[in-house]
Amino acid sequence: MLSDQELLRYSRQILLAQVDIDGQLKLKGSRALIVGLGGLGSPVALYLAAAGVGELHLADFDTVDLTNLQRQVMHDTPSIGMTKVDSARARLQAINPEIALVAHRTALDEDSLAEAVRAVDLVLDCSDNFGTREAVNRACVAAGKPLVSGAAIRLEGQLSVFDPRQPHSPCYHCLYGHGSEAELTCSEAGVIGPLVGLVGSLQALEALKVLAGFGEPLIGRLLLIDALGSRFRELRVKRDPGCAVCGDRHG
Repeated sequence: MLSDQELLRYSRQILLAQVDIDGQLKLKGSRALIVGLGGLGSPVALYLAAAGVGELHLADFDTVDLTNLQRQVMHDTPSIGMTKVDSARARLQAINPEIALVAHRTALDEDSLAEAVRAVDLVLDCSDNFGTREAVNRACVAAGKPLVSGAAIRLEGQLSVFDPRQPHSPCYHCLYGHGSEAELTCSEAGVIGPLVGLVGSLQALEALKVLAGFGEPLIGRLLLIDALGSRFRELRVKRDPGCAVCGDRHG
C-alpha cells in the first residue's frame, strides 16, 4: 500500500487517469538499472527517484570531474573527486528517502552485468560508448528485460525502447549492427548540456510508461532530435530475423 506521505508526495501524477493508484503501486514495486550516471543518467535518475520507482540500481565506475558539471546536473562542485555513484546516492536520497538505492561502483563485466540486469525489471542505457551499449543490449535480450536506450552528441540526440518480451520488437543490434559514428564521445566531439537533459528526461518518461503500463512506448520507433533546428523526427525500426543478438536462429 501507499502511505499517507507517499500519497501526498506523488499526488500530482496519481491525479493522472493513466497512472492513478495502481500505476503508482507498480512504480513502487519496480526495480530499474541505470547504466551511466553522467549527462543522460542525471535526469533519468532524478526523475525516476522523484516519481517513486521503488529501487534504483546505479552503475558507474567513474568519478566526478569539473568538465562534467556543464551537463551532468545530478553532480555539483563539492562532488568533484567523488565517485558518481556516491554523488548520485546523496542527491537521490535527499530528493526521495522513500526509495532504495543499490550501488555498482566498479565496471560491470559480462557476468556481473548479466546478474545486474536479471535483478531488475527494466534497464536504462545512459552510457557514452558503443561497446557498453552492445553489452547491455545482449544482457537485456538474454534476460528478457526491456531496455530504454538514449544517446546525445554534438547537437543531435536519439531515443528508442527495445523490449524482448514483445515478439516484433527489434533490439539495439538490429538497429546499429556493429557500430557507427556513435563511437565518438562527448570529450572528443562536444555536446550541448540541455540536449542530454532532454534525451535523459525522455528516457525517464519512457521508463515510467513501461513500468506503470500506460501510453505508447517507443518500441519499434527511433526518435531523432535535431537540437540545432529544434526538430524531431521518427523512424520505424523493424526486428531483423537474422540479427546476431535477437534473431530467430538464436532462439
